[in-house]
Amino acid sequence: MRWSQVNVHEAKTHLSRLLERVEAGEAIVIARAGKPVATLSPYLEEVTPRTPGAWRGRVRIAPDFDELPADLLEAFEGGS
Repeated sequence: MRWSQVNVHEAKTHLSRLLERVEAGEAIVIARAGKPVATLSPYLEEVTPRTPGAWRGRVRIAPDFDELPADLLEAFEGGS
């Protein structure tokens, strides 16, 4: 990653341009009187890998989960 330094006035005046540079992969150091005070860098979304089986023992499916009353089944199949 490439780093550049700008002063606060330049950062306030050219924020849109600086954001375009950040989107292109550059990191910007914002300085006051030559002293770094902040960085403007790309936002990296934290991705947590899935852990298979994480819900094991927490979910219970009732034995009659997929059973439907006859009248409701008939309604779904176009009956009255």
